[in-house]
Amino acid sequence: MNIAANNGDWSGSWVAERLGVELVGDDGLTALLGLALRRNPRRAHLLVSNVLGKHVPQSPSVVYGHGFALGRRVRDLLGEREAARAVVVGYAETATGLGHSVADGIGLAPYLHSTRRPVPGLTPAGGFEESHSHATSHLLLPEDPALLAADGPLVLVDDEFSTGNTVLNTIRDLHARYPRKRYVVVALVDMRSREDAGRLADFAGEIGARVDLVAAASGTVRLPEGVLEKGQELVARYEESAATGDSSSAAVSGPAAQFPAPPGGSGQPPQGARGCVEPAATAAWARPAPTHPHLTGNRTTPHLSRIDLHWPHGLPDGGRHGFTPAHRIRLESALPLMAARLAEALPPDARRVLTLGFEELMYAPLRIARELEALVAAEVRYSTTTRSPVLAVDDPGYAIRSRLVFPAHDNPADGPGERYAYNVAGAGFDAVVLFVDSAGDTPELHAPDGLLDRLGAHAPHVLLAVVPSYVPALTEESPAMLPEPLRGPAFSSYPAEDVGWLLQDLSDVTLEAPTEEREEAIQSGGAHYAESLPVEYQPSDQYQALFHAALETSAARLAEAVGVVTETVLAERSPRPVLVSLARAGTPVGVLMRRWARFRYGLDLPHYAVSIVRGRGIDANALRWLAAHHDPRDVVFVDGWTGKGAITRELADAVEEFEKRSGVSGFDPEIAVLADPGSCVRTYGTREDFLIPSACLNSTVSGLISRTVLRADLVGPDDFHGAKFYRELAGADVSVAFLDAVAARFAEVVEAVDAAVKELAVADRTPTWVGWAAVERISEEYGIHDVNLVKPGVGETTRVLLRRVPWKILARAGAGADLDHVRLLAEQRGVPVEEVGELPYTCVGLIHPKYTRGATGADGRAVNV
Repeated sequence: MNIAANNGDWSGSWVAERLGVELVGDDGLTALLGLALRRNPRRAHLLVSNVLGKHVPQSPSVVYGHGFALGRRVRDLLGEREAARAVVVGYAETATGLGHSVADGIGLAPYLHSTRRPVPGLTPAGGFEESHSHATSHLLLPEDPALLAADGPLVLVDDEFSTGNTVLNTIRDLHARYPRKRYVVVALVDMRSREDAGRLADFAGEIGARVDLVAAASGTVRLPEGVLEKGQELVARYEESAATGDSSSAAVSGPAAQFPAPPGGSGQPPQGARGCVEPAATAAWARPAPTHPHLTGNRTTPHLSRIDLHWPHGLPDGGRHGFTPAHRIRLESALPLMAARLAEALPPDARRVLTLGFEELMYAPLRIARELEALVAAEVRYSTTTRSPVLAVDDPGYAIRSRLVFPAHDNPADGPGERYAYNVAGAGFDAVVLFVDSAGDTPELHAPDGLLDRLGAHAPHVLLAVVPSYVPALTEESPAMLPEPLRGPAFSSYPAEDVGWLLQDLSDVTLEAPTEEREEAIQSGGAHYAESLPVEYQPSDQYQALFHAALETSAARLAEAVGVVTETVLAERSPRPVLVSLARAGTPVGVLMRRWARFRYGLDLPHYAVSIVRGRGIDANALRWLAAHHDPRDVVFVDGWTGKGAITRELADAVEEFEKRSGVSGFDPEIAVLADPGSCVRTYGTREDFLIPSACLNSTVSGLISRTVLRADLVGPDDFHGAKFYRELAGADVSVAFLDAVAARFAEVVEAVDAAVKELAVADRTPTWVGWAAVERISEEYGIHDVNLVKPGVGETTRVLLRRVPWKILARAGAGADLDHVRLLAEQRGVPVEEVGELPYTCVGLIHPKYTRGATGADGRAVNV
């Protein structure tokens, strides 16, 4: 398609008519792009995106939607497995928000954008030149040096792909440092010539890598001979008209005199406030500017407010130093509350609101603006300030209708200079919300002729939201950097968004030992139970049938318990909790609680799984990671059930010890559980001892993840505890099927959940520890004299039969189908089931107390670490 030069409806027609520039390409090209002129010795024209959110105010949903859709296309191109290994790099300053949105679309990709803001003491992981830019040098400054070192696909994101030089420079620099086999280049528009496209293909062949391209639209720019000189002459003519204009333009002085905006394209500069260029007539894309009582001539006395967003502590403000999937989850959790605070601060009669980002700070303002758009009746638009100098012409056929000029206010490394905000003046905004990071909240921002002053000339309400600037900690005393959580499909069969495992992958280590050998080693003190793994029980067809029957009959009961415990957590613990399940029995419960919150309230709660080991405590490094990424006060520990309460006590002691050693405070050690038959906690779904089908199986109902492992030769002082991913058991995996079966019953139990929650809210839920008393009594009555060998409750009894050496099973007289699987397992292992009259639990499993033989480990040697 040729875009004719006389197409007056297109915001590039003014340039096309005067310079003979033509766009040739897809039908959607004019909707995405307009044209403007810039002061640049290398390129006269500027492609102005209508959907990028940089120069043209646009709906934040539209801006985010374009980037997210490109990310989805990349994920489809790469496939799920490779997409999970990808890293995304965006280009400063224009594409920092676009690149971040693409990373969101891919799903789990960490994100880094180039920057022009160096950090003393932080060594660049790369750098490159953008030859046509107004500021050419880019730095890559990841906090984690390993971010770019992996060999997964590298996704490079820019707003436009014009010649390919920037991408070539980037890949050349990074490939020399971190060679890999695949690159994906992403842009809103691909405007390369045929020759430029060939250069990229040849370059890919030279380095032996595959380079793909994903773009929303493609085409080329046809430039007539001498267009650069002609464009420079046209810009100079408008500069001169400002310098020699009549008295009507005397107010346009200082920096603004360089690029005046002639009314209607007449060549005469308009009246305007000092330091800014205003349109003489309202732009075609703007609603008529309302008359405000604050306006006095060309100046205003705006109402200026500062908003405390309650930005999460320690959360990076963007991808300048890396933004991980865990950061993304944390931001998603905080967005609704931040947007609500902003909505409350807006004037109630505002009809048009501009959310204005700040140079590289594009993504955080975009996401908050998108949330705000759904909360308020006003029309919300989004754009950002920029370093790029562009001529402003108030003509419907020109993309940059007005321009504000103001001094830089973040102490830039390359020295002071002018900065710009386009298409803001004269756009009729009732309120402007300016987002800056704390590095930009300087006296220059608040000074006369500063950005706040400029904005005040064009809106009666200006609100300032400051996001803390994230700077990596560089002190030598800082603890070792911990890796990001493991996620499916690379680790576990759960979908990646369901849970992040704060564990290390020990799948390649042989850890399994025969059950009897492990039992003797554990009881004799030769080894701790967490130093090896039992051989994974492979259920018979009969046992599998029992599991499915139990799931069918108990799914609604489970769904109700999930709803009750989740509602209690939301009401009493945190409105945006961070769910932290105790691996592995707690993990399916944490996923179901996450699903309930999404089903009932649309909440996307963070969920992680951590290791806790009886006698060794909780993984302190996992707590350290959680404290660095979330507010500890929002963390809610989750488990499946309580038995005698040993883990409940273990967690309380471990958290107290961690806080003493680390100085971090705020973690609440009380566990939230589905079932609390032992009366050990206050937050539960029920206190009945009933069958939770996930207790019937091992890894095949827990994402194919083993029990956690803590062994000195495998887990160092700065490592997460370990676990194995049993990929080879995928054919028997029912993990997701279990979740789906329970979640399918959510809708039918809502009323029952609400009624139960009301009852619990006024009930006395003080733990009585009745279970612990029963265990002590049983231990003495049966001559065991070790409470650790008494495992009360259906879940714990099942574990005894699956993993330990059982001695006998105590079953409450009259217990029904909840014990069918227990009876079957006991029969298969030759374990007697003894019915007893008085038992606070449905059943109790007794581990055999008489093991004395020397045990051997999986490698044939004594298990003694």
